[in-house]
Amino acid sequence: MSKILLLEDNDILSETLIELLESENFEVFHVNDGELALEETFVKKFDLFLLDVNVPFLNGFELLKSLRESGDLTPCIFITSLRDISSLSKGFEVGADDYVKKPFDFDELLIRIKALLKKQYHTYANEIKIKKFRFVIEKDELYEGANFVSLPPFELHIVRILFKNINKTVKKEYLLNELNRGKETSEGALRVHINKLRKIGLPIDTIKGIGYRLASL
Repeated sequence: MSKILLLEDNDILSETLIELLESENFEVFHVNDGELALEETFVKKFDLFLLDVNVPFLNGFELLKSLRESGDLTPCIFITSLRDISSLSKGFEVGADDYVKKPFDFDELLIRIKALLKKQYHTYANEIKIKKFRFVIEKDELYEGANFVSLPPFELHIVRILFKNINKTVKKEYLLNELNRGKETSEGALRVHINKLRKIGLPIDTIKGIGYRLASL
């Protein structure tokens, strides 16, 4: 289940967006000011930021600028009533991937969200196949053939990262950093999770002293 951080201080719009996104199988974490949003990014790893701009304490532009400067590349869509060209330009300058002007069509927003999530996996398809396995992007689920593979959160997150980097070596340090949001994971624990994924049949290679690679060949 893809995790979305929603920053919006309009209660009615927030409730509508949460209902819409949850009906599409997204997990939504809602905050109504920029400082709370920043705190959430310290303890959780999100798949998408959905940010209003004019919010209390830390506006959306300032928030995203700070996140990008810290190295956070999570895809971001601004949803805002700001319609002038200078605001649009500012949004992209600070690192936005998309910019949607209020009022917007909810179906259009969903299309943009799903397209942006696929882009992370370097594909325009709804799923990625590796041997007998397929990862369904919109559902955030792994299947072996037609059978759903139930995974605990840590292992599902490893699977996401590896499928985003097929045939590329993912460094151990990167995996540990991604998994350590709010929890401490050791290198030994990471090996245990990798071995569990291998036991179900995923072709994960160890690149000695560096990290791991999900190989399609």
